[in-house]
Amino acid sequence: MKVLVTGGAGFIGSHLVRELIARGIETVVLDNLSTGLRENLPDDVRLIVGDVRSGELASSHTLLDLFMEERPDMVVHLAAQTMVDSSIKDPVLDMDVNIRGAVNVLEASRKSGVKRIVFSSTAAAYGDVPAEKLPLREDMEPRPKSFYALSKVTTEGYLSMYHELFGLSYIVLRFANVYGERQGAGGEGGVISIFAKALAKENDITIFGDGGQTRDFIYAGDVARAVVSALLTSAERANTIYNVSTETETPLKDVVKHLANAAGRAVQPDYGPARKGDIYRSVLSNKKLREALGWAPEVGLAEGLARTYMDCVRRFGK
Repeated sequence: MKVLVTGGAGFIGSHLVRELIARGIETVVLDNLSTGLRENLPDDVRLIVGDVRSGELASSHTLLDLFMEERPDMVVHLAAQTMVDSSIKDPVLDMDVNIRGAVNVLEASRKSGVKRIVFSSTAAAYGDVPAEKLPLREDMEPRPKSFYALSKVTTEGYLSMYHELFGLSYIVLRFANVYGERQGAGGEGGVISIFAKALAKENDITIFGDGGQTRDFIYAGDVARAVVSALLTSAERANTIYNVSTETETPLKDVVKHLANAAGRAVQPDYGPARKGDIYRSVLSNKKLREALGWAPEVGLAEGLARTYMDCVRRFGK
């Protein structure tokens, strides 16, 4: 089996590529390196530099040319604009990357005979849900509060339609807040990377909001295992949506405490105004994924944060 990973040189992609290789699965990466890095990948992984939006790759081939030459059996579509605030500042860019880019990948997949596409969606799809309705379940109606979340929900609709009209198998994975080694400052879990980098450089930490806002933080290695499970599962369990989460609600101020423990020193964060478009509380049910795919998270928050902090010390420490 051959898997093509768009955005594979990015944070989550770099964990996924390692998981695929460890399982003996042939892997090809497509990334425009706007946020991803070649050094995130093992040396022997084939990287094709190109942008899913334009259809034109560095080799002057189109996206379809690449798919026709590589003939991947499966595709994992991770390439995306992942910043909530950026989507609000520039909705056109967000749409261009997250919707047009996704449709380009779907078209290339359809025309080249891809058997299944796994798509990285988001917990932000659910919007701000009353506390009594938590944890969030896949059967809840999406209520996006940002263009980023809207673009992800829109792409979910395209996947469903491509299945109905063309028979392309798909699985949508709505990620909770992913964190881990090699993470940048972007994306929904990027706050952990920002905090860990600040501690590694012995700088102050700022929490935007009162620190009581909660997220369901999941380690990137656990996410990678979920993606592989989605690639390998039977047809009967495909063409649907799964949450990928720990089903544990953690306040941001507790994240700071865990990182302070990892750093071995006391930390008193500063507080700033809450950011527009941010959701206050979020935790996702993972029951459907556990029961259908036999997956469960393995890395606890304290351990995962310690790994993330030590990675930041290696990369940014004084």
